[in-house]
Amino acid sequence: MPLVPETDYGTPASRASAQVTLTIDGRAVTVPEGTSIMRASMEAGIQVPKLCATDMVDAFGSCRLCLVEIEGRAGTPASCTTPVAPGLVVHTQTTRLKDIRKGVMELYISDHPLDCLTCAANGDCELQDMAGAVGLREVRYGMDGDNHVKARSGDGVNAKWMPKDESNPYFTYDPSKCIVCSRCVRACEEVQGTFALTIEGRGFESRVSAGQHEAFLSSECVSCGACVQACPTATLTEKSVIAIGQPEHSVVTTCAYCGVGCSFKAEMRGEELVRMVPWKDGQANRGHSCVKGRFAYGYSTHRERILNPMIRDKVTDPWREVTWEEALAHTASEFRRIQYQYGREAIGGITSSRCTNEETYLVQKLIRAGFGNNNVDTCARVCHSPTGYGLGQAFGTSAGTQNFDSVEETDVVILIGANPTDGHPVFASRLKKRLRQGAKLIVIDPRRIDLVRSPHIEAAFHLPLLPGTNVAVVTALAHVIVTEGLFDEAFIRARCDWSEFEDWAAFVAEERHSPEAIEALTGVPAETLRGAARLFATGGNGAIYYGLGVTEHSQGSTTVMAIANLAMATGNIGRPGVGVNPLRGQNNVQGSCDMGSFPHELPGYRHVSDDATRSVFETLWGVTLSDEPGLRIPNMLDAAVDGTFKGLYIQGEDILQSDPDTRRVAAGLAAMECVVVQDLFLNETANYAHVFLPGSTFLEKDGTFTNAERRINRVRKVMTPRNGLADWEVTQKLAQAMGLDWRYSHPSEIMDEIAATTPSFAKVSYTYLDEIGSVQWPCNEKSPLGSPIMHVDGFVRGKGKFIRTEYVATDEKTGPRFPLLLTTGRILSQYNVGAQTRRTENVVWHEEDRLEIHPHDAELRGIREGDWVRLASRSGETTLRALITSRVAPGVVYTTFHHPTTQANVITTDFSDWATNCPEYKVTAVQVSPSNGPSDWQRDYEDQARQSRRIVGKLEAAE
Repeated sequence: MPLVPETDYGTPASRASAQVTLTIDGRAVTVPEGTSIMRASMEAGIQVPKLCATDMVDAFGSCRLCLVEIEGRAGTPASCTTPVAPGLVVHTQTTRLKDIRKGVMELYISDHPLDCLTCAANGDCELQDMAGAVGLREVRYGMDGDNHVKARSGDGVNAKWMPKDESNPYFTYDPSKCIVCSRCVRACEEVQGTFALTIEGRGFESRVSAGQHEAFLSSECVSCGACVQACPTATLTEKSVIAIGQPEHSVVTTCAYCGVGCSFKAEMRGEELVRMVPWKDGQANRGHSCVKGRFAYGYSTHRERILNPMIRDKVTDPWREVTWEEALAHTASEFRRIQYQYGREAIGGITSSRCTNEETYLVQKLIRAGFGNNNVDTCARVCHSPTGYGLGQAFGTSAGTQNFDSVEETDVVILIGANPTDGHPVFASRLKKRLRQGAKLIVIDPRRIDLVRSPHIEAAFHLPLLPGTNVAVVTALAHVIVTEGLFDEAFIRARCDWSEFEDWAAFVAEERHSPEAIEALTGVPAETLRGAARLFATGGNGAIYYGLGVTEHSQGSTTVMAIANLAMATGNIGRPGVGVNPLRGQNNVQGSCDMGSFPHELPGYRHVSDDATRSVFETLWGVTLSDEPGLRIPNMLDAAVDGTFKGLYIQGEDILQSDPDTRRVAAGLAAMECVVVQDLFLNETANYAHVFLPGSTFLEKDGTFTNAERRINRVRKVMTPRNGLADWEVTQKLAQAMGLDWRYSHPSEIMDEIAATTPSFAKVSYTYLDEIGSVQWPCNEKSPLGSPIMHVDGFVRGKGKFIRTEYVATDEKTGPRFPLLLTTGRILSQYNVGAQTRRTENVVWHEEDRLEIHPHDAELRGIREGDWVRLASRSGETTLRALITSRVAPGVVYTTFHHPTTQANVITTDFSDWATNCPEYKVTAVQVSPSNGPSDWQRDYEDQARQSRRIVGKLEAAE
């Protein structure tokens, strides 16, 4: 199996529709207008030497290797910066060009180390390749260079030489090998949009610099890897390549972190992963990546990973390693005992948004066909269930409307309740690129996120609303659009129910919804809000992107419907550049919803009470299914405390750390008699488990993920599961132990079953995905190539539905005891509960959760930067260090939830969305006060966790 080939055409493709024909080296070549001569040559199979050019960035024309001759024109223009024109006759290889290229290459080599045999880039060095391509045989200028090749000059130190920068945990920077092609600088600017790199010095003294001559680690570099990918030499090199060597084969797979769903080439030597390289043909990421997907895969081989099944009688006992057969037989026996003793409804399961579609499908099938109930839930409900409900009500489908490419055609973006530079960084880079091209941005967020203002971009409006007032703000935007006559009447009459629009318009037009009326409530200046509304309604293609800052509220579903109203009222549905786009937090949140992970829905969002739908599955599975919705996670926990729910199978989730009101979760788990955790590590939930089934990583399995744009992407196995079984195999063996006759031999067979039972997946198969790369559902006979844009000719439900969105204040209110509002979120280097990223070098950027607090609030409480503070709510308290910043407004504090030692969710309450039970993570009334360090509760928790992780024959399985 070789390396997956990728062609570098030198310059980006032109999007022009007009075609141009020219002659290159005697061949007639036809390409789109605006194409560079270099790219046209490459498309004709003629490779022009190059060093500064790559098709991920715009042409630069500095290396002077790609010169060509054009008949009728003087000189030797650079082919990368010269566009094609009708009738041109181009020569890429003449005596004159050969001499020029050799001379240029001599200059490069004269100031470059000649350690090719021991260089990490040996075999993958474009400088080496180009030296061969131009026929370089001698260097007339010598090999000593002028400044930065050698550490010593004669008997003394060479002051011009710079040592390697090895501060970044994932790659090195060797200035002596820099040829100043500027590819890394341009990748940082054009692809990533961080502008962390520059070229310092002039002439032979030129070299790449991070920031103002800083180390990479302490600079503004976000370690996305774009510079490393762009570098044609060993100047920027992955440390893994230096340690292992060049890869010998690669497999295209899909990242297992956020909901962007980036495609990567896993480059291997044998079964050892050398590096992850973003795949240029990946339609979600287009060859870009972030620090997590590019580098943070080390958790798969971390020493704390559990590789053997374990059981114990009581949670106070140490774990005992057993065989797979014993663990699965014990689990099946316990589940059967519990159902015999307490009834059929006494057990249930939780699916994972980190596992594949196929694995999720099997877990819900096990629960429905094996357990005989609908007690299945997922973390997807805990984050984005209001999206499913709200968009389903308004449009008829429970997903976003666009593909990520759509952002390239938008003119105005509303970004509400999302922080994509931290949570969805690859999409953020694409958004920033569009903003630099002139699109306008409206940010609705309590915090001043990076996109409000960062290099070369600035939001046109920032609406810093108080947490919990989303509905009031979005309805006020609609008020301005309706009362000023800015709505799209033609679209509404054609695509929506006009009488429902009239009712909604009368509702939002009421004075109580005006920006002036809600200013005191939301904290958003009325004129700012009016300006934002006018811009969105009149600025061209308008797109709305939102995240958990919308859904994780008591009115999450209402806000989603308000957003849908706004999009329909302005006609921003059904074409590129517009739409309503939820940014999913985990890699398969969308897929876990699609696969029937809710207690009231079968795969494809069909209610369990529907006889026809149940009949499809009953016929295939050979069982009778319950028509009664099952229990959600909070209901399971409450029933456990009440004594009626006693067994739980949890695949790939850590509800003790991720779910709200930690004490309530712990009480529910402690009341159960058989908790089964299937995961990579002994997570926090495993503290209360009786059976531990080791899981497999995305590198060790076949399957599919469905990303935030409904894109179904292949996950491909690149190494043998270290635990012996892929997750789908574990679930199948458990089903067999419980008496089910399952005989899947490969996940492709599971997908075939999904396609046969779920209309939106009807044409999806592994063969089809391998053929076309990826596809966005619905993918069926009506849409055989998938549906990049939804609702093009009409809404799935028929007419778009306008719904009144009455603002109802949350029951979680501030007062004298708890005067501040806490909201939570994520940080770039960490992911969800941190179980994976905390076991990588990413901890150098985020060693602990910190509490962001405004300088005014900190001063009132006598709190200084880095002080330990006590964070208390009605639910509980914890301690962490303070980070004083004006990113949050007075009266608002913010923290992340990546570290279990903080246990931020001991603070959050059990208030939830009225329609879906999605927890209200984003609004908690708190008080902050100075502290001396970790609280008694944190110390007790740590002691209990340490006790719970004991393994017979081992000292401890550290968390």
